[in-house]
Amino acid sequence: MVSRSLKAIIAFIVTIVSTLGLTMGKVDAMAMQDKATWLWDTTKIVEDESGVLSFLESKDINKLYLQINSDIASNYYKSFIDKAMAKGIKVYALDGSASWVSKEGYKMQDQLFDWLRTYNENAAATEQFSGVHLDVEPYLNSGWSSNQVKTIESYQVLLTRAKGDTDRLHLPLEVDMPFWFDEITYKNQFGQGLLADWVIDQVESVSIMAYRDAAKDIINIVEHEINYAKKVKKSIIISVETGASDEGKNITFYDDGEAYMNKQLAQVHRHYANKKGYNGFAIHHVDSWMNMQP
Repeated sequence: MVSRSLKAIIAFIVTIVSTLGLTMGKVDAMAMQDKATWLWDTTKIVEDESGVLSFLESKDINKLYLQINSDIASNYYKSFIDKAMAKGIKVYALDGSASWVSKEGYKMQDQLFDWLRTYNENAAATEQFSGVHLDVEPYLNSGWSSNQVKTIESYQVLLTRAKGDTDRLHLPLEVDMPFWFDEITYKNQFGQGLLADWVIDQVESVSIMAYRDAAKDIINIVEHEINYAKKVKKSIIISVETGASDEGKNITFYDDGEAYMNKQLAQVHRHYANKKGYNGFAIHHVDSWMNMQP
């Protein structure tokens, strides 16, 4: 027979193992979420590769949106991506402009995908881009005010073409999107509905530009998108701003400091942690974040 003391020891061990398992499960779930940022100044991978990588690692970044600059030689991208991958950081090819929804805009889109196709075909597995991240803001194009209906449709055509390109490259497609696209409707060749829902349907993940500096406001403005993403089994990354802004005091964490930002993001995370449509944060962007107050 097993003594009472031995039974007690076994029970204690089982409890400890179970607790560790639950704890590890939570850690693993959080580790699977994205913590992303944008690097617009691509010359930094040439001039300060180690500095950029050290910064990204110190901030626990696991996804970087790297602006494509075709003037920079491929070997710099290869070196940077290889080192980033070794640190657990996926690098996505970043590009896009409001001009892409204009009449001649598709040429610029095609140039990106032609460059990316050639690059990945000539790079080792650890040197390749892991995906594509488009930052196309059609509302910054003059057509948004002069003919919003047509501009919205041009934007939808653009994303449809981009999805076809990324599918052929076997890469995931992500996009930036303002939180207020859930107030914009469309009715055209793509059907009808809310533009935010349509965008979420087309891509693997959406980075919502939830540019506010208080947790309660961020939670409120992304609620529709996260609920919809859960419904259609897609993912939303909540993005915040760290750069100076003249759009209002509540837009950016620029004047608040990083400690305050982290506190607010922790509150947002606690609110959405159990929502399947939520998949982490993106901080805009490397240059301003580097110079942020503690």
